[in-house]
Amino acid sequence: MIAIDGVLLSDDIVSAQFVCDLEKCKGDCCVDGDCGAPITAEEAQIIAEIYPKIKPYLPAEYIAEIEKQGTHVIDDEHGLVTPTVNGGICVYAFTDTLGVVKCGIEQAHRDGIVDFKKPISCHLFPIRITETPEYELVNYEPRKTLCRPACKLGKKLQVPVYQFLKEPIIRKYGTPFYEALEAVAKEIEDRN
Repeated sequence: MIAIDGVLLSDDIVSAQFVCDLEKCKGDCCVDGDCGAPITAEEAQIIAEIYPKIKPYLPAEYIAEIEKQGTHVIDDEHGLVTPTVNGGICVYAFTDTLGVVKCGIEQAHRDGIVDFKKPISCHLFPIRITETPEYELVNYEPRKTLCRPACKLGKKLQVPVYQFLKEPIIRKYGTPFYEALEAVAKEIEDRN
């Protein structure tokens, strides 16, 4: 484990390699799962406020689910999460012309419509965070089958998980945290 500022990170975050391969996985991380994406109370409020601006990016069926369920729901295990359509795809997703599932919130952000990029749990995937009273536990948890192409591409390109996820790690923890993580990764690499 790597400890930085009360955050415990699994060694895999610096040793494993990962690069999303959307051509192969088709963005199915927005589809596959037992509930929607975990979100914070602050993110739930932001999503509720920006919903009218992201609504044009969403399929009618998904809009109907949001109108029925609300902009967020509570899961017994994960707390606040994004709603899903029939327990599958996230209501904030859409499928592009190539059959790749993408985030409507993120597309609205790219288009300059909203300032919020997407929930941090989505941005950090395949990193998952578990909070305890003492620490935040940060683990690398790719989906075994779904993420196999991303693991293969990461190895081919030799991109460690923490480098692939530099932007969301900085978004979550700040630049000094990322720089400390980078220094630890370099120390580990130099030892090996």
